[in-house]
Amino acid sequence: MTFYPTDRIALFIDGANLYSAAKALGFDIDYRKLLDEFKKRGVLIRAYYYTAIAENDDYSPIRPLVDWLDYNGFTLVTKPAREFTDSQGRKRWRGDMDIEIAVDMLQMAETADHLVLFSGDGDFRALVEAVQRKGRRVTVVSTMKSQPPMTSDDLRRQADNFVDLADLGNIIGRPQRVQTRQMSDNRTPAEREAEDEY
Repeated sequence: MTFYPTDRIALFIDGANLYSAAKALGFDIDYRKLLDEFKKRGVLIRAYYYTAIAENDDYSPIRPLVDWLDYNGFTLVTKPAREFTDSQGRKRWRGDMDIEIAVDMLQMAETADHLVLFSGDGDFRALVEAVQRKGRRVTVVSTMKSQPPMTSDDLRRQADNFVDLADLGNIIGRPQRVQTRQMSDNRTPAEREAEDEY
């Protein structure tokens, strides 16, 4: 991953995608270490974290994580998760943040030199290309080392750099906590992440 000391860096973290990739690799993300690592690589001007939150519940397990991130150097972008019932009749949550990520990346391409996208979603390939046309470098962080791989081949090829999350595990990760109670299957990935965090 090539960074220059004078690079103005912006991070764009798809919370649910990063959570799933880290879980597949067997570790949790330490967000303080993540922020510190990228501060070492250049001038960190912004770190965005995107997540959907189920707001109709009395308690949202992701709320403590969202609050911590908000008070510790991250710019939080949230929206309400939408509830739906899957084909097996189970309650599920959906909260796609792709448009929010795309808008912010295109805006930050005006001031940042190097944009780092924490997502393997192939829908971002055209976004990465658009940012590159503005003369900016884009690094994608996700994983190919999970089964199945969690990074779109098209996205990986489009990026200036691809960093496998597994290679950052010893820098920004911590071992997964063992769950001591049964968790409900109908939580969003972001809510599972928050529950594991606290």
